[in-house]
Amino acid sequence: MSGMELSEIGTGFADISLGSQSVFRSALEALSYPGRVVAIDLTFEAPKAANAASSGLLLALLEPGSTLWLSPGLVNTDAATWIAFHTDCKITPEPQQADFAWIKNWDELPQLESFALGTDEYPDHSTTCVIDIADSSAATATTTSLRLTGPGIAHTSTIEQLGITTAQVKRFVEQWTQNQARFPRGVDLFFATDTSLIGLPRTTRIEILG
Repeated sequence: MSGMELSEIGTGFADISLGSQSVFRSALEALSYPGRVVAIDLTFEAPKAANAASSGLLLALLEPGSTLWLSPGLVNTDAATWIAFHTDCKITPEPQQADFAWIKNWDELPQLESFALGTDEYPDHSTTCVIDIADSSAATATTTSLRLTGPGIAHTSTIEQLGITTAQVKRFVEQWTQNQARFPRGVDLFFATDTSLIGLPRTTRIEILG
């Protein structure tokens, strides 16, 4: 983690209870309705090295003793210092030991199978991955869209503008297909911009469009 002074660390929730509850409701909505863009309340001072929505999500979900894996681009940054200070979580270098994983960008996303996948008896003993992506209004690297089907989706849902190359989206969908086939084992995932979340539970099936 970076050697920041205490006074340099951004603030957490203005009201810990209300802030956590609000973000948790947004996270639950995002997982319950895969593909839906869900805004979160930004009642905290997010670190500069990461998106605000991912920062708020982890601020709400991490507890003292929770384990967090950071992708290389976040390890020695204000984001690592900020989240450890406010949640008293344990930063682990081992993905398989992580309750949560915070990924700086698509280039730093490891193989999903490298994380904790849970067991048939305890499927909740798995890693929840949080990936920072560009805001949907920003220019993106590809026009490829993802079509989602599964629980929580009436017919189909579509995710667009993930800021991902065609090669990256193909690799991700291949990995996700394997992850979905492991049910009830597997990871759950959030995409996070500066203002919103998109949930992707392990039950969701993905197809590439375009």
